[in-house]
Amino acid sequence: MLVSLLKRFGFIMVGVLVILVGCQSEDSSTEDTDASSESQTETTEAEQETKDKDDHDHDHDEHEHEHHHAHDEETEEIYNGYFEDSQVQDRTLSDWEGDWQSVYPYLQDGTLDEVFTHKAEHEGDKTAEEYKAYYDTGYQTEVERIVIDGEMVTFVENGEENTAQYISDGYEILTYDAGNRGVRYIFKLAEEAENLPQYIQFSDHSIYPTKASHYHLYWGDDREALLEEVTNWPTYYPSEMDGHDIAHEMMAH
Repeated sequence: MLVSLLKRFGFIMVGVLVILVGCQSEDSSTEDTDASSESQTETTEAEQETKDKDDHDHDHDEHEHEHHHAHDEETEEIYNGYFEDSQVQDRTLSDWEGDWQSVYPYLQDGTLDEVFTHKAEHEGDKTAEEYKAYYDTGYQTEVERIVIDGEMVTFVENGEENTAQYISDGYEILTYDAGNRGVRYIFKLAEEAENLPQYIQFSDHSIYPTKASHYHLYWGDDREALLEEVTNWPTYYPSEMDGHDIAHEMMAH
């Protein structure tokens, strides 16, 4: 009798243990499933955030690219002489501040020959020799350096320096025979000075305030007559550049 009771009690305990183990297993499985589901949700949210950020960055980059491209096209149009009057703004001498050298000596010694060859190959309306003759007339000058510091302008000719103060005298928009246009920024002597022109006129392909990388300069005592000058345009680049640097800069345009 006692043995029978013990056996029956043993079976009951085993059954209870089986039930308990099953419940624990089920609870563990449920917790694992819930944790896995929560992990997947977190991963999905992180992935979505990353995707949204990537999409935003892509849209931003695309916008920046389009803006930059449009800006480059506008700058190129202005450089080539196509712009609206409303785009033109006044400028100060600070845009041309610095120490500048004439490029004419580099034409004379042959350093710029590669520029004329490049033009003949890519523009095609003149031979290299014809381009050189054209620019020989354009670049010709005895003023080998110009130094601009604030409103003070120094002309250096044959080693002799002459300095005077120049103040703004506005600008003029010119239309050329080819149909494109340009802007002359004009400055005049603040006071009479010997050995210096009454007027200087800058042309650098820009039409609003910006630091010039090079420029063409016209000078003389007759403001209106200077505006008619289109064959001789002495050209100046920073004095720290050598001839080959200047040639490569020219070919880039």
